[in-house]
Amino acid sequence: MGGDPEPASYRRTAGRLPPRALRRALLLLAVLLAGIAVALLVDLPEVATLRRWLADAGPVGWAALLAGLALATLAPVPRTALSVLAGVLAGFWGGLALAVPSGVLGAAAGFTLARLLGRETVTRLAGPRLARADALLAERGFLAVLIGRLTPVVPFTLVSYAGGLSGMRLCDHLAGTALGLLPGTVLHVTIGATVGDGQPSWLLGLLPLTVAVLVLATFGLRRRRAGTAGASPD
Repeated sequence: MGGDPEPASYRRTAGRLPPRALRRALLLLAVLLAGIAVALLVDLPEVATLRRWLADAGPVGWAALLAGLALATLAPVPRTALSVLAGVLAGFWGGLALAVPSGVLGAAAGFTLARLLGRETVTRLAGPRLARADALLAERGFLAVLIGRLTPVVPFTLVSYAGGLSGMRLCDHLAGTALGLLPGTVLHVTIGATVGDGQPSWLLGLLPLTVAVLVLATFGLRRRRAGTAGASPD
Protein backbone atom coordinates (compact mmCIF):
# COMPACT_ATOMS: atom_id res chain seq x y z
CA MET A 1 0.00 0.00 0.00
CA GLY A 2 2.92 2.34 0.59
CA GLY A 3 4.52 1.92 -2.87
CA ASP A 4 4.10 0.69 -6.38
CA PRO A 5 3.05 -2.95 -6.58
CA GLU A 6 5.56 -5.39 -7.94
CA PRO A 7 4.61 -6.60 -11.43
CA ALA A 8 2.80 -9.94 -11.40
CA SER A 9 5.27 -11.54 -13.80
CA TYR A 10 8.07 -10.93 -11.29
CA ARG A 11 6.04 -12.25 -8.36
CA ARG A 12 5.23 -15.45 -10.22
CA THR A 13 8.78 -16.23 -11.35
CA ALA A 14 11.14 -14.63 -8.82
CA GLY A 15 13.75 -17.04 -7.51
CA ARG A 16 13.07 -19.83 -10.01
CA LEU A 17 15.66 -20.14 -12.76
CA PRO A 18 15.18 -23.21 -14.97
CA PRO A 19 18.15 -24.73 -16.83
CA ARG A 20 16.80 -23.33 -20.11
CA ALA A 21 17.08 -19.75 -18.88
CA LEU A 22 20.52 -20.41 -17.39
CA ARG A 23 21.82 -21.80 -20.68
CA ARG A 24 20.52 -18.77 -22.55
CA ALA A 25 22.11 -16.38 -20.06
CA LEU A 26 25.45 -18.16 -20.37
CA LEU A 27 25.19 -18.00 -24.16
CA LEU A 28 24.59 -14.24 -23.97
CA LEU A 29 27.64 -13.91 -21.73
CA ALA A 30 29.67 -15.93 -24.24
CA VAL A 31 28.56 -13.60 -27.05
CA LEU A 32 29.62 -10.58 -25.00
CA LEU A 33 33.02 -12.09 -24.21
CA ALA A 34 33.54 -13.06 -27.85
CA GLY A 35 32.76 -9.51 -28.90
CA ILE A 36 35.28 -8.15 -26.42
CA ALA A 37 37.92 -10.59 -27.69
CA VAL A 38 37.29 -9.61 -31.31
CA ALA A 39 37.46 -5.90 -30.45
CA LEU A 40 40.78 -6.35 -28.66
CA LEU A 41 42.52 -8.88 -30.90
CA VAL A 42 41.37 -8.30 -34.47
CA ASP A 43 43.15 -5.56 -36.43
CA LEU A 44 41.10 -3.59 -38.95
CA PRO A 45 42.52 -3.34 -42.49
CA GLU A 46 43.92 -0.02 -43.62
CA VAL A 47 41.62 2.51 -45.24
CA ALA A 48 43.39 2.22 -48.59
CA THR A 49 42.94 -1.55 -48.53
CA LEU A 50 39.24 -1.20 -47.75
CA ARG A 51 38.78 1.31 -50.55
CA ARG A 52 40.40 -1.01 -53.09
CA TRP A 53 38.29 -3.92 -51.91
CA LEU A 54 35.07 -1.87 -52.09
CA ALA A 55 35.96 -0.69 -55.61
CA ASP A 56 36.46 -4.29 -56.74
CA ALA A 57 33.44 -5.74 -54.94
CA GLY A 58 30.90 -3.14 -56.04
CA PRO A 59 27.40 -3.08 -54.45
CA VAL A 60 28.00 -6.41 -52.72
CA GLY A 61 31.02 -4.93 -50.96
CA TRP A 62 29.06 -1.93 -49.72
CA ALA A 63 26.28 -4.20 -48.45
CA ALA A 64 28.90 -6.30 -46.66
CA LEU A 65 30.40 -3.15 -45.14
CA LEU A 66 26.96 -2.08 -43.90
CA ALA A 67 26.46 -5.49 -42.29
CA GLY A 68 29.97 -5.42 -40.83
CA LEU A 69 29.43 -2.01 -39.23
CA ALA A 70 26.16 -3.28 -37.74
CA LEU A 71 27.82 -6.40 -36.33
CA ALA A 72 30.66 -4.32 -34.91
CA THR A 73 28.18 -2.56 -32.62
CA LEU A 74 27.57 -5.88 -30.83
CA ALA A 75 31.12 -5.64 -29.50
CA PRO A 76 32.45 -2.79 -27.34
CA VAL A 77 33.70 -0.92 -30.41
CA PRO A 78 33.18 2.87 -30.16
CA ARG A 79 30.50 3.92 -32.62
CA THR A 80 32.39 7.18 -33.00
CA ALA A 81 35.19 5.31 -34.76
CA LEU A 82 32.74 3.43 -36.98
CA SER A 83 31.02 6.63 -38.07
CA VAL A 84 34.33 8.37 -38.78
CA LEU A 85 35.41 5.35 -40.83
CA ALA A 86 32.16 5.50 -42.81
CA GLY A 87 32.83 9.16 -43.57
CA VAL A 88 36.40 8.48 -44.66
CA LEU A 89 35.34 5.65 -46.97
CA ALA A 90 32.16 7.07 -48.48
CA GLY A 91 32.16 10.82 -47.95
CA PHE A 92 29.49 12.77 -46.12
CA TRP A 93 26.24 11.54 -47.67
CA GLY A 94 27.50 8.04 -48.34
CA GLY A 95 28.89 7.88 -44.81
CA LEU A 96 25.51 8.86 -43.38
CA ALA A 97 23.86 6.21 -45.54
CA LEU A 98 26.21 3.66 -43.99
CA ALA A 99 26.43 4.87 -40.40
CA VAL A 100 22.77 5.51 -39.53
CA PRO A 101 21.23 2.30 -40.96
CA SER A 102 24.08 0.18 -39.60
CA GLY A 103 23.54 1.74 -36.16
CA VAL A 104 19.81 0.94 -36.22
CA LEU A 105 20.48 -2.60 -37.46
CA GLY A 106 23.11 -3.10 -34.77
CA ALA A 107 20.72 -1.81 -32.12
CA ALA A 108 18.05 -4.23 -33.32
CA ALA A 109 20.52 -7.13 -33.24
CA GLY A 110 21.77 -6.31 -29.73
CA PHE A 111 18.23 -5.81 -28.45
CA THR A 112 17.06 -9.11 -29.97
CA LEU A 113 20.02 -11.08 -28.61
CA ALA A 114 19.48 -9.75 -25.10
CA ARG A 115 15.71 -10.27 -25.27
CA LEU A 116 15.96 -13.87 -26.46
CA LEU A 117 18.88 -14.94 -24.27
CA GLY A 118 18.68 -12.85 -21.11
CA ARG A 119 15.21 -11.45 -20.55
CA GLU A 120 13.81 -14.54 -18.85
CA THR A 121 16.70 -14.61 -16.38
CA VAL A 122 16.17 -10.94 -15.51
CA THR A 123 12.45 -11.38 -14.88
CA ARG A 124 13.04 -14.42 -12.67
CA LEU A 125 15.87 -13.02 -10.55
CA ALA A 126 14.94 -9.35 -10.31
CA GLY A 127 13.78 -7.89 -7.03
CA PRO A 128 10.99 -5.35 -6.46
CA ARG A 129 13.11 -2.27 -7.19
CA LEU A 130 14.38 -3.62 -10.49
CA ALA A 131 10.85 -4.72 -11.34
CA ARG A 132 9.57 -1.16 -10.92
CA ALA A 133 12.47 0.21 -12.99
CA ASP A 134 11.68 -2.33 -15.67
CA ALA A 135 8.03 -1.28 -15.73
CA LEU A 136 9.12 2.35 -16.08
CA LEU A 137 11.38 1.48 -19.02
CA ALA A 138 8.53 -0.41 -20.66
CA GLU A 139 6.38 2.71 -20.38
CA ARG A 140 9.02 5.31 -21.37
CA GLY A 141 11.38 3.25 -23.48
CA PHE A 142 11.60 5.72 -26.36
CA LEU A 143 12.69 8.60 -24.14
CA ALA A 144 15.16 6.43 -22.20
CA VAL A 145 16.83 5.18 -25.38
CA LEU A 146 16.85 8.65 -26.94
CA ILE A 147 18.67 10.10 -23.93
CA GLY A 148 21.09 7.17 -23.90
CA ARG A 149 21.92 7.60 -27.57
CA LEU A 150 22.36 11.36 -27.22
CA THR A 151 24.72 10.99 -24.25
CA PRO A 152 28.23 10.52 -25.69
CA VAL A 153 29.69 8.73 -22.66
CA VAL A 154 27.06 5.97 -22.64
CA PRO A 155 28.34 2.97 -24.66
CA PHE A 156 26.20 2.09 -27.68
CA THR A 157 26.36 -1.63 -26.89
CA LEU A 158 25.20 -1.09 -23.31
CA VAL A 159 22.03 0.71 -24.41
CA SER A 160 21.22 -2.01 -26.95
CA TYR A 161 21.61 -4.92 -24.54
CA ALA A 162 19.92 -3.11 -21.66
CA GLY A 163 16.93 -2.40 -23.88
CA GLY A 164 16.54 -6.09 -24.71
CA LEU A 165 16.89 -7.13 -21.07
CA SER A 166 14.20 -4.64 -20.05
CA GLY A 167 10.52 -4.70 -20.89
CA MET A 168 10.58 -1.91 -23.47
CA ARG A 169 9.15 -2.48 -26.93
CA LEU A 170 11.43 -3.01 -29.91
CA CYS A 171 9.72 -0.24 -31.88
CA ASP A 172 10.42 2.27 -29.08
CA HIS A 173 14.03 1.12 -28.92
CA LEU A 174 14.58 1.51 -32.66
CA ALA A 175 12.78 4.86 -32.89
CA GLY A 176 14.83 6.27 -30.00
CA THR A 177 17.99 4.90 -31.58
CA ALA A 178 17.31 6.33 -35.05
CA LEU A 179 16.58 9.81 -33.72
CA GLY A 180 19.25 9.81 -31.04
CA LEU A 181 22.01 8.70 -33.42
CA LEU A 182 21.55 11.53 -35.90
CA PRO A 183 23.35 14.47 -34.21
CA GLY A 184 26.44 12.53 -33.16
CA THR A 185 26.59 10.57 -36.40
CA VAL A 186 26.47 13.75 -38.48
CA LEU A 187 29.32 15.12 -36.40
CA HIS A 188 31.53 12.05 -36.71
CA VAL A 189 30.79 11.35 -40.38
CA THR A 190 31.61 14.99 -41.12
CA ILE A 191 34.99 14.59 -39.46
CA GLY A 192 35.69 11.44 -41.46
CA ALA A 193 34.54 12.99 -44.73
CA THR A 194 36.67 16.08 -44.16
CA VAL A 195 39.74 13.95 -43.45
CA GLY A 196 39.09 11.87 -46.59
CA ASP A 197 40.40 12.91 -49.99
CA GLY A 198 38.50 15.48 -51.98
CA GLN A 199 35.79 16.30 -49.48
CA PRO A 200 34.46 19.89 -49.48
CA SER A 201 35.68 22.11 -46.67
CA TRP A 202 32.18 23.50 -46.09
CA LEU A 203 31.45 20.32 -44.15
CA LEU A 204 33.49 21.77 -41.30
CA GLY A 205 30.76 24.36 -40.88
CA LEU A 206 28.38 21.61 -39.80
CA LEU A 207 30.47 20.78 -36.76
CA PRO A 208 29.48 23.70 -34.48
CA LEU A 209 25.83 23.35 -35.47
CA THR A 210 25.81 19.61 -34.81
CA VAL A 211 27.51 20.01 -31.44
CA ALA A 212 25.00 22.71 -30.47
CA VAL A 213 22.06 20.50 -31.46
CA LEU A 214 23.53 17.58 -29.53
CA VAL A 215 24.07 19.62 -26.36
CA LEU A 216 20.68 21.35 -26.48
CA ALA A 217 18.80 18.13 -27.21
CA THR A 218 20.48 16.27 -24.35
CA PHE A 219 19.91 19.15 -21.92
CA GLY A 220 16.26 19.51 -22.95
CA LEU A 221 15.54 15.80 -22.60
CA ARG A 222 17.18 15.64 -19.20
CA ARG A 223 15.08 18.59 -18.01
CA ARG A 224 11.95 16.92 -19.33
CA ARG A 225 12.79 13.65 -17.61
CA ALA A 226 13.51 15.47 -14.34
CA GLY A 227 10.21 17.33 -14.61
CA THR A 228 8.29 14.16 -15.34
CA ALA A 229 9.90 12.38 -12.38
CA GLY A 230 9.09 15.31 -10.10
CA ALA A 231 5.46 15.31 -11.18
CA SER A 232 5.02 11.58 -10.58
CA PRO A 233 3.14 10.59 -7.44
CA ASP A 234 5.07 8.85 -4.70
